[in-house]
Amino acid sequence: MIVEPVAGSAGVLIPPQGYLERLRALCDRYGILLIFDEVITGWGRLGAPFAAQFFGVTPDLLTMAKGTTNAAVPMGAVAASDMIHDTIVDGAPAGIELFHGYTYSGHPLAAAAACATLDVYEHEQLFDRAARMAPVFEREIHKLRDARHVIDVRNLGLVGGIELKPRDGKPGTRAYDVFVRCYRKGAMIRYTGDILAFSPPLIVEEAQIAELFAIVAEALKETD
Repeated sequence: MIVEPVAGSAGVLIPPQGYLERLRALCDRYGILLIFDEVITGWGRLGAPFAAQFFGVTPDLLTMAKGTTNAAVPMGAVAASDMIHDTIVDGAPAGIELFHGYTYSGHPLAAAAACATLDVYEHEQLFDRAARMAPVFEREIHKLRDARHVIDVRNLGLVGGIELKPRDGKPGTRAYDVFVRCYRKGAMIRYTGDILAFSPPLIVEEAQIAELFAIVAEALKETD
C-alpha cells in the first residue's frame, strides 16, 4: 500500500482523522507493507521531520527526495523498517548487503549536498521554525475562504490548497489564469486542475506569507 500522507499533486488533500492509523492497522492485519511517499511532506514541511512522525504512524518504507538536498542536486532515498532491512541483509550474498545500483547512484555531489542540507536543517532548527510559521500560514490562506470562485481551502503545516469552482466545460482554465496573474504580480505558485497549491520554503517570513496571499486575492478578483 503506497500513499502520500498528504496528497500533493492530487490537490493538497488532507487525510481524515484516523485515516493513516486505520491503514496501518489494515496493513498489519493482512500482512501488507505500508509505504509513505514523503517527497512532499518530508524534511519539515509539516513542522516535523516527516509526516510519519507528525501523524504518529510508522510505515514499513518511506521515500524522500526534493528536501534531501534542498533540490540543489537530484537525490532520492528510501528508509526501511528493521524487518525489511534485516530481511535484505540476512538474505544477501556474503559481502553484498544490497545488490542494487544504477548509472548515477551514489553521486558524490548529491551526497555532499545532502549532508550540507541536513546540517542546515539542524543548525537553523528549520523544522521547529516551520511548526511556528504554520499558524501564520493557516491564518493567511483562510482569509481567502470567501474570496471569488473559492469553494474550499485546506492546509496542514506549510502546505495548502485553494480549490476553485471550475468553469463550465473548461476545467482547469480558471486556476491557470490565476496562476498567470500571480506570476505577473511576482508570486510563483502551482496549480493542479482547478486547485492552487502552496508550499513555501521553510525560511519564509510572516510578511512574505501575507504578501503571497494578498497577491492571490488580487488575482482572484481579476479572474472571471
